Amino acid sequence: MATEPPPLERAASDLRPSLGRNLTYGMLDSLGRAIVTGHYESTPFPTEAQLAQAHGVSRSVTREAVKMLTAKGLLSARPRQGTVVQPASNWNLFDTDVLRWLLERKFSVDLLRHFNQLRVAIEPEAAALAARFGGPADLDEIDAGLARMVAAEQGQDEPLEADIAFHIAILNASKNPFYMQFHDVVTTALHTSIRFTNRIKGRTASIADHGAVRDAITARDADAARHAMRHLIGDVLELIDQVEGNRDAGPAAQSA
Repeated sequence: MATEPPPLERAASDLRPSLGRNLTYGMLDSLGRAIVTGHYESTPFPTEAQLAQAHGVSRSVTREAVKMLTAKGLLSARPRQGTVVQPASNWNLFDTDVLRWLLERKFSVDLLRHFNQLRVAIEPEAAALAARFGGPADLDEIDAGLARMVAAEQGQDEPLEADIAFHIAILNASKNPFYMQFHDVVTTALHTSIRFTNRIKGRTASIADHGAVRDAITARDADAARHAMRHLIGDVLELIDQVEGNRDAGPAAQSA
């Protein structure tokens, strides 16, 4: 009877096909995903020499990948203890790699809620700022995002990408460099959030609700833009609470 290879060797065999030309990033991606999914919760993190040997790469590639994971808050080097995995509270959740690894692991409604709580603290104000400071080109981008959503309803565009384009256009139209730098975080996390909400609702995003945001921004009504965006994201949070309530209530409530 064949025995399963040790975890380190198994991780190495999973890594090699995905390395391609960029050995460092391939190793970073594999090790980062392994850390976030709990692969090293009960196993000490390997030394650089062990990683290099197991993955068939140079020590310099290994060292660079470990350095990048340390910068993301996933690892730390301690005297006489070597490299250790850090608790999740130390991870940089605004790093798009970390966020992607989190979203790729076992689905978490809590993570989805936390993300949308962040959105409701940022995007309504971004919409208000867009109404005040967005230029003609910015408004055109918001219009284009909404037009893509309408086209997606007719099967002429990809619903997920169209929805994301609309929200990113509003962040950019805010003209606030801090909000604008949420571009990658929002793009990464919305891929999961929108898929979840669309699957639960059985339809794509509400064109009318997104149109209300666009109309308020175009009318230069900051308060209305803020309210419309808060309403749009608030619906997502209510849906998450509803799903959790049904799950907690058990099969009887879900089939009622």
